[in-house]
Amino acid sequence: MSLEALLRKAIFAVAGNRRVRSIFEIYGMRVGVSRFVAAESLEDTVQRVRSLNGEGLMVTLDFLGESVANKALAREAADMVVLTMKTIRKYGLQANVSVKLTQLGLQIDPYFCLQNMHRITAKAKELGQFVRIDMEDSFVTGETLDIFQILLHKYGKEHIGIVIQSYLYRSEQDLRKLGAQQVNVRIVKGAYKESADVAFQSKKDVDANYMKLVERHMENGCYTAVATHDEKLIRKVKRFVDERKITRDRFEFQMLYGVAGKLQRRLVKEGYRVRIYTPFGKQWYPYFTRRIAERPANLWFVIKSMFRK
Repeated sequence: MSLEALLRKAIFAVAGNRRVRSIFEIYGMRVGVSRFVAAESLEDTVQRVRSLNGEGLMVTLDFLGESVANKALAREAADMVVLTMKTIRKYGLQANVSVKLTQLGLQIDPYFCLQNMHRITAKAKELGQFVRIDMEDSFVTGETLDIFQILLHKYGKEHIGIVIQSYLYRSEQDLRKLGAQQVNVRIVKGAYKESADVAFQSKKDVDANYMKLVERHMENGCYTAVATHDEKLIRKVKRFVDERKITRDRFEFQMLYGVAGKLQRRLVKEGYRVRIYTPFGKQWYPYFTRRIAERPANLWFVIKSMFRK
């Protein structure tokens, strides 16, 4: 096992400790979490989005939460997603929304989750907006794609998109079908802990598959959201689109709120479309721990924040 994999495993183990979690949930926004999470309230988040838009950055808003245990919480999440879309319209924000199906009841009842998604996607169509379904761990990949296909056929690719993770073996086959449908896909490496049975374990293999998926989707003429902070991969994408004469309105770079800010702004100055994945809400702990695990250097930032006066 590589050092990187060992660090990820250790971070996930520590993050699962109840005492560690309780301490971070009390003090987290004061000791580094606010670097990666825009705000706990939608009102405060609007100000962050306006600031990003003012720098030429587009946004995708993610109301944090996942794996809810009851229908009431799932309905509340759906309500907040709808309110977020209305808020985008109200303030004229350059933004769309992303959702996680386990937050909307997938693990309670897939049909109930689908009904929540019908409500959300119908509102997106009514408002002329776009909603993207995030991809979670591999246990729900199949169900996530099944629900996406139902919504795609009803509402169209202009209003609903999906995410594909390059560390999963199955992603090449999944993307082939999505490419034939001309779907707007965000391609990521993947941030969940997955076994060697379903996912590549080495960075080299994940990166190689990432570029293969990006290039294939672009070659199919599909709008592609290239979600990475890896400057080596970004340079490869730039060369590829230049060689194939792919216009810049056919793709965008996506990055996380609080990560690689200088790179985000440099790409904007170079004339590329850049969208910032901007999470908000009080249920930030699972998201935050994945950000630390995927790049352990972020842990040093948090430790310094804990001792900063």
